[in-house]
Amino acid sequence: MRVELGDVGLEVDVQGADGGTPVVLLHGFPDSGRVWCHQTGVLAEAGFRVIVPDLRGYGGSDKPAPVEAYRAAHLLSDIAGVLDHLGIGRTHVVGHDWGASLAWALAMFAADRVDHLTVLSVGHPTSFRTAGLEQRQRSFYMLLFLFEGVAERWLSDDDWANFRQWAGHPDADAVIADLEKDGSLTPALNWYRANTPAKTWVEDPPERPPVPAPTMGIWSSGDRALTETQMVGSARHVAGPWRYERVDGAGHWLQLEAPHTVNRLLLDFLPH
Repeated sequence: MRVELGDVGLEVDVQGADGGTPVVLLHGFPDSGRVWCHQTGVLAEAGFRVIVPDLRGYGGSDKPAPVEAYRAAHLLSDIAGVLDHLGIGRTHVVGHDWGASLAWALAMFAADRVDHLTVLSVGHPTSFRTAGLEQRQRSFYMLLFLFEGVAERWLSDDDWANFRQWAGHPDADAVIADLEKDGSLTPALNWYRANTPAKTWVEDPPERPPVPAPTMGIWSSGDRALTETQMVGSARHVAGPWRYERVDGAGHWLQLEAPHTVNRLLLDFLPH
């Protein structure tokens, strides 16, 4: 369905019975809602009402031009607007990559709307920022992505050679085709430009409220971009029950590379 939210329209896939317990699946860079293809049907068959948006800048959703349009406040408002449109007050939230960062923000700043929280790959923002030198080294690309035009060329030149080698995305050809067809590359990079300016790395992280929701963090040992430390350290920022699950062997896109494990963990953790 198409959900119009004033400044943007979002493409949202909704599956499962209307009366099922809602669960929102939030994708990250450089994906669309399709990255949850192995989870959506399984969760719907288990009785959940599954809501999978293409977030602003991605897929079939609108792509505002200004960098400022991708600031966290707008992204949070988008999810609240989708829930309001569907008549949902409270939901489980599952996020990966930038979708995990957005999920953390929802659980902190719209806590009344988040029942259970599951984050894949990306830990709590304060834990991420304070995870040490190895994490900073792995995050070099985030600084590169701040340079408009330079980052786009670096990723896409020579048939996307750098993207293919750096990302190791298991569905690279389809993702590249979508980025080219939908014009999503610059809007997707604007998520970094709006929310992780260079000063982020030299300033102390801001104070954030603890997460009251029961929270599960899932990290995969083959993740090139994120250390285990930044996920495990998230426990210090969760006031509700905390559960950590390590998936050995899978890379960053563990919902695609270890779908059965991810599905089992979700079905075990999310009540319905």
